[in-house]
Amino acid sequence: MGCQNTVLIVDDDERLLEMMEEMLSGKNLRILTTSDSLEAFELYLTEKPCVVFCDYVMPNMNGIEIMQKILQHNPQVAVVIFTGAGTVTNAVEAMKKGAYDYITKPMDIAKMSVLIDRILETQAIRQEKEVLQQQLDQLYGFENFVGNSEQIQHVFQQIQRVASSDSTVLISGESGTGKELVANAIHYSSSRKGKSFIKVNCAALSENLIESELFGHEKGAFTSAISKRIGRFELANNGTLFLDEIGDIPPSTQIKLLRVLEAKEFERLGGNDTIKVDVRLLTATNKNLHKAVKDGTFREDLYFRLNVINIHIAPLRERPSDISLLVHYFLEKYTSQMNKRIHRISNNAMLILESYNWPGNVRELENAIERAVVYCQGNVLTEEDLPPNIKAEAEGVKLTLNLPSYSLYGAEKLLIEKVVKQSNWNLKQAAATLGISRGTLYSKLDKYKIKKPK
Repeated sequence: MGCQNTVLIVDDDERLLEMMEEMLSGKNLRILTTSDSLEAFELYLTEKPCVVFCDYVMPNMNGIEIMQKILQHNPQVAVVIFTGAGTVTNAVEAMKKGAYDYITKPMDIAKMSVLIDRILETQAIRQEKEVLQQQLDQLYGFENFVGNSEQIQHVFQQIQRVASSDSTVLISGESGTGKELVANAIHYSSSRKGKSFIKVNCAALSENLIESELFGHEKGAFTSAISKRIGRFELANNGTLFLDEIGDIPPSTQIKLLRVLEAKEFERLGGNDTIKVDVRLLTATNKNLHKAVKDGTFREDLYFRLNVINIHIAPLRERPSDISLLVHYFLEKYTSQMNKRIHRISNNAMLILESYNWPGNVRELENAIERAVVYCQGNVLTEEDLPPNIKAEAEGVKLTLNLPSYSLYGAEKLLIEKVVKQSNWNLKQAAATLGISRGTLYSKLDKYKIKKPK
């Protein structure tokens, strides 16, 4: 059995040890006993029990001293101290110094049984929570960010710096760049990671519904309010609230949102009671909020309150060096999910993917690779497996290279050199021929150190 099923009992009364061992024998536990206070800590170190019962009065080292040594090693262990009847001072001292509980002698067997059941249930819940937290960390942690470009590395650094604070963060970027992934990483790297993480897509809610969704409503607040509703701010109390597409909230809601940010309080629709909350707010938008402020569609004071920290995610076309890494990441992900044996991607297929403009960004790339894995019949993913629209754009580039002897790096460099020379270094024309933006072409010229002849 694991340590979660192990109980250590420390008492210099051999009869009491036998009685407790017999009492606990029906609970599917591994019972360890010792009457030696010096041996108690050694037993703890070797057997790692999750529950320790220890008598206060022991030779050589008393129960408090034994408990303190154990808790210094692992504060999660539940230590219960036995005290003599009427020794309230000892019991109080034990609780102040970290005891889970105390039991007075002579012991009530029924109470003892209830206590150990409660301890084991608490231990099981804690371990389950730790496992869940590990799973969440794996799901939403930094390992889910893929990229070595300067832009994405800067995003990593910003997340690490801001996660520990409670400041509001505005995450900006085009659709599909991974704004929600950034919000996940901030929350699950923060001190609030064990608390609620509530998400709301503001663009998916009508003007009539969004205030009820955020702040809740009382029964009868409006025609269809047949019962009280708890809003997302209340649900996120002590945790994090992520408002996606924040640029779509109506002016009336903007005023109420500003009040929550400044006063940390609000009232439900149709209610009079003021509700106070402690919520860390993260927001995201694919709109230019600064322009929206100038146009009068977004409140300037709210914009400044939301934009305390801004994390901008560059579109994929501006960080082409990340494409290959993302392709391999998603290829491994979906071949594993679909139990396929695809060992690699062909040079031509990778050239097409790296030359494509990716208007849908990382989300579009992921969907393209998932589809390609579905269609792939062999061990190598080829251009024939790619989505038709991506192949059609590549045909405009006239990709005729089939260079298995070239590295991917060399093949792309050769293609770019050929196209810019044919265009007589007219980069606008070359970018159009390659099917990429001029910004991406500049990046690739710099990456491959391709320079115009003097």
